[in-house]
Amino acid sequence: MIKLKPAVTYELIHECKQTGARRGVLHTPHGDIQTPVFMPVGTQATVKSMTPEELKEEVGAQIILANTYHLYLRPGQDIVKEAGGLHKFMNWDRPILTDSGGFQVFSLGDLRTISEEGVTFKSHLDGSQHFFSPENVMKIEEDLGADIIMAFDECVEYPATYEYTKQSMERTMRWAKRCKEAHTTQNQALFGIIQGGFYEDLRKQSVQELISLDLPGYAIGGISVGEPKEEFLKMLYYTAPRMPKNKPRYLMGVGTPDYLIEAAMAGIDMCDCVLPTRIARNGTALTSKGKLVVRNATYERDWSPLDETCDCYACKHYTRAYIRHLIKANEILGVRLLSIHNLKFLTKLMERVRIEIEEDNLLNFKNEFYKQYGYEK
Repeated sequence: MIKLKPAVTYELIHECKQTGARRGVLHTPHGDIQTPVFMPVGTQATVKSMTPEELKEEVGAQIILANTYHLYLRPGQDIVKEAGGLHKFMNWDRPILTDSGGFQVFSLGDLRTISEEGVTFKSHLDGSQHFFSPENVMKIEEDLGADIIMAFDECVEYPATYEYTKQSMERTMRWAKRCKEAHTTQNQALFGIIQGGFYEDLRKQSVQELISLDLPGYAIGGISVGEPKEEFLKMLYYTAPRMPKNKPRYLMGVGTPDYLIEAAMAGIDMCDCVLPTRIARNGTALTSKGKLVVRNATYERDWSPLDETCDCYACKHYTRAYIRHLIKANEILGVRLLSIHNLKFLTKLMERVRIEIEEDNLLNFKNEFYKQYGYEK
């Protein structure tokens, strides 16, 4: 039997001599991705308030995420499949990753029930009852047609007992095996998700067992879920080096500048988060000198751009005072301008991180960035 080439492959270009951070390329059916990369989140097949053209031409996004749970509920994977898959449905011709919906399902709390077979849950939209198993999640993700699809997992809340975390991790492993067996589409890459909470031995076991499945990529799940930063860093730096060097490493749900830099230093290739568009809707900008809450009264007569060092559309054409006015008046343009700026800020940050890795200078860059941004080292 001939073994088919994986739909997604990773090429390592350089490792930073200061930190061990990786500079690579992710080859996918819809184009190459320069890594490490920040991936904007388009939960419901749209990055909020942004057109695909803006994401490509203005922001420079290489890949975006969509979510299985939300698209299953509306419009339904049958609609997306009939449209020709997510790429055609949303007019996006670059790579797409779909999360399995595991995090969303498990964040429903009392609205869901977990069993070995899967999860029964009530829709947050209308209270209707639904069921997710590894098998039907694979079918939904195949219908959606993303380049990278995630295995169905259980994301444990923080804090959680050792006993429950162990049970959950082992169930996630069994579900990963079922996902692999159910996954049949050759032009999609199935990534497994490492769990184990904040217990090193469980993380180690999860990594080892997932590696045995020989999947095309692996993600770290279940951190950046409300724990202190020192706990996050401890588990990140423990887990990442144990992941295969020849396959992409994805850290789920991370989007603040410090966490993105730390992820790269730990050897992570891919990160995603809703943060840049979420804080935009709250009137906040990411800048080279830290967060700027532009809705604050202090910017009412501030005629400077959001960030003097930024060349995004918002910073080239509009002032803090004008954007503040838009936000205070609930005008959608204010959210759009802040979203463009925040997304481009993180995209440009990762471009810089890639350069610093190639120049073996990432640790120095981190220290300089933290000082300017206002972070403690």
